[in-house]
Amino acid sequence: MIGSLRGTVVERMPDGLALVEVGGVGYLVHVTPRTLAELEPTSPAFLYVHHHIREDAQTLYGFLQRDERAAFGILIATHGIGPAMAMSILSTHAPRALVDIVASSDISALTLVPGVGKKTAERLLVELKNRLDVPVFDEPAHGGESSSISDVRTALLGLGYTDSEVRDALREVDTSQHVHAADILRSALANLGARRAG
Repeated sequence: MIGSLRGTVVERMPDGLALVEVGGVGYLVHVTPRTLAELEPTSPAFLYVHHHIREDAQTLYGFLQRDERAAFGILIATHGIGPAMAMSILSTHAPRALVDIVASSDISALTLVPGVGKKTAERLLVELKNRLDVPVFDEPAHGGESSSISDVRTALLGLGYTDSEVRDALREVDTSQHVHAADILRSALANLGARRAG
């Protein structure tokens, strides 16, 4: 099972494929348009990989960020979402935006994804809310601040972040300014993104 690739970008293809050479072997990897734009031919590259195995094919899906791969795994485990639809969703919405969309039940944002109509969006919101363990954001969490933080921790762990990453990100959140789970989650995701960029 392939979990990541580190090598050299040989070629970018218009149909969302990148050819990455690792140790003399070229791997064809499906990526989002956003990722494809960053994979410059002849440049070094590192991709987190989801190795999708079926009876008739083995396919690699590559991501620059670990949270994208985690979101992809959650999406394809959801009824009615295959790899192509999952890539389409992640091409339209980054994982951080997807959490906000699911948390706020933003059907119109999901229908921006090619092939997703209103009925499909409604069904996906229900299923993804369960899979992402997204807290209810429209009201203050019951039990006060500690309950909000607990909900956010669960949501971040569901996205694939480690316990230590979540703990460090939440430690930096000013809970005197952010008392709702939605605000805490956005701030924690910003901290996680800043750590990765740094």
